[in-house]
Amino acid sequence: MTRNEQKEERRKQILVKALELFVTKGYSETKITDISQALGISNGLLFHYYESKEQLYLALVQMGVDGTNTPQKSAYNTPLEYFEGFVHSLFAATATKVWIPQMFVLMNQAHRLGIPEQIRSLASSINQIEVSAKIIEEGQKSGVFKKGDATALAATFWSSIQGIMEEHTINPSLPLPEVSWMLDIIRA
Repeated sequence: MTRNEQKEERRKQILVKALELFVTKGYSETKITDISQALGISNGLLFHYYESKEQLYLALVQMGVDGTNTPQKSAYNTPLEYFEGFVHSLFAATATKVWIPQMFVLMNQAHRLGIPEQIRSLASSINQIEVSAKIIEEGQKSGVFKKGDATALAATFWSSIQGIMEEHTINPSLPLPEVSWMLDIIRA
């Protein structure tokens, strides 16, 4: 493994451990010392990668923003394929990567008071409900999705996803629902 690969691997380890601690302890209660001790590294080495706790949290929220925007960039042929592909991908990733549901919790926490304004602003820049409502409207025109307020349907869908990810963070052995159950929230 090259030196750059080692640095990148260490950076990933720091992010994963910090994510776990921020989710379980909260931003305010998590200290740099907690993260470095959990990793078995010095504070100085941690500061070599991230200059502050805020910068580390910001990096995690940026990952969440980038991940949230991924479904928007996905190619899909039909509105149903958009949601079906997303849920399949999310549940497959959740089954193998414990940090995926934790990221949902972190992004939810990032909207709260006590989080630096720059980070709250970045987290608030995501409007998955608005994007999804437009796709639901497309599906309503073709009769694939339920009639009704598209924004309310999108909010119901995403609230269900959020709840499942939060429960899975608490209890990773909890079975994930069938993809079709999630689609039935919006499907006609």
